[in-house]
Amino acid sequence: MAIEFSSSGSFSKTESFLKAMQKLNIAAILDKTGREGVIALSNATPKDSGRAASSWGYRVEKKGDVYTIWWTNSDIENGFPVALMIQFGHGTGTGGYVSGYDYINPAIRPVMDRIAEEVWKAVTSA
Repeated sequence: MAIEFSSSGSFSKTESFLKAMQKLNIAAILDKTGREGVIALSNATPKDSGRAASSWGYRVEKKGDVYTIWWTNSDIENGFPVALMIQFGHGTGTGGYVSGYDYINPAIRPVMDRIAEEVWKAVTSA
């Protein structure tokens, strides 16, 4: 069984689009929004000493065709990340419990929306 197709006209628009996609710099978009995320997370982090708020960072990784952005927080107390203790709650040394406070999701959601918008805009304007 053979499959055959024919076309008339030009593939110039398709070729132009594919060439533009080769130049698309997803890493630059993620780098810009990564910095925005650090600011948003820092501003949203409850500030007792201010150490957790000032300990946010990010990195962008590319493995094959997949890009990943990681937001990190280097404030560790007794082997446990303070940002997660604030987010999810934690036990105290005297048997009590401190409830978590969801500050990460509301802070990072607008940044994630901007990533989606900027990547979409870059792809559709090529």
